[in-house]
Amino acid sequence: MTTEALTDKIRLLFTERHNTAPIIIQSPGRINIIGEHTDYNDGFVLPGAIDRYIICAAAKNNSADKCSVYAADMEENCTFSLTDVKPSGKGSWQNYVLGVVAEVLKAGGRLSGFDIVFGGNIPNGSGLSSSAALENSIIYSLNKLFGLQLSRKEMMLLSQKAEHNFVGVQCGIMDQFASMQGKEDHVLFLDCRTLDFTPVRIDFGDYELLLINSNVKHSLADSAYNDRRNACETGVKALQEKFPAIKALRDATEKDLLQVKGLLSGEVYTQCLYVIQENNRVKQAIEAIEQNDIDKLGELLFASHNGLQHQYQVSCPELDFLVEKARITPAVLGSRMMGGGFGGCTINIIRKGEADAFVASVREEYIRTFGKEPGTYRVSLTDGTDVRTS
Repeated sequence: MTTEALTDKIRLLFTERHNTAPIIIQSPGRINIIGEHTDYNDGFVLPGAIDRYIICAAAKNNSADKCSVYAADMEENCTFSLTDVKPSGKGSWQNYVLGVVAEVLKAGGRLSGFDIVFGGNIPNGSGLSSSAALENSIIYSLNKLFGLQLSRKEMMLLSQKAEHNFVGVQCGIMDQFASMQGKEDHVLFLDCRTLDFTPVRIDFGDYELLLINSNVKHSLADSAYNDRRNACETGVKALQEKFPAIKALRDATEKDLLQVKGLLSGEVYTQCLYVIQENNRVKQAIEAIEQNDIDKLGELLFASHNGLQHQYQVSCPELDFLVEKARITPAVLGSRMMGGGFGGCTINIIRKGEADAFVASVREEYIRTFGKEPGTYRVSLTDGTDVRTS
């Protein structure tokens, strides 16, 4: 569904349910060019917001504390009181909403009753951060409705806390950040320790971005995500015994890690090594973009996937299949899995006009091998969460 059609649908649904005109917020999903699993290691990432959205319609109602939130795509409603905001069942979409409301109240935000209707064209479980887009759409709506005067930075940090405390995923800041701060035709070079960032204009020239969805559904809360975080923390503790100044893996070099290899299991060592190398790849990617060297950027994507597959071990057969097919296709400069792992999308830099032929070349074998059809999306880099004016 186009964003325009989606917006019309959500606005009409809200008006039918609540008989009043809402504000409309659009909050984009995100891609990450490179820098996977580096964000929670105080590292560097290179994300951007994309033209796939959560559309959120919101208005105050006349009550002091009664709230309703309707998920149009699932045709499910959530009602609650502001005096009793608590998590719903594990894995429920409601926790993303309830978590944001809880964090706003905890931070001293003054709210009264409100109604929300939302829907999206970001595929769930695809690694495009529909959850962060939803969180940001809710916090942005509340900020507008109730004049909370929160900055974009404050809003995205509250969205992150919602995911930590209500959803149970100790996510880094990248997803919420990219969705909130995106800029059209730019990627964002983000230092996840300081949250300093630089928008970097990227010109793909004769190439474009193609996402291929493995249609393997993943849930970060149920995956090995938290296990990987623990492995990184174990590595940092070992490094600190020899190098007290190291606070996170972003501070360590490969040489540093080698000196404490004997203190770590082979698996933890390899996973920490991946993070250090991936941080270096992000810096190399910035240089490539600034020099308009898209070929070099593509090589870095392939190297990133190799690390995610063999070192960090967060890939899956479906993703590996798609990247390997990309590797042997001359029209594709680079490809890697994107997101938390164990499913979701690959991101591909492909020559314009070649996407349909490439997809056709892998589709039948993919269906035959895995019993499911891959999804495909051409995406463009866009602006972050904001009021939709049309």
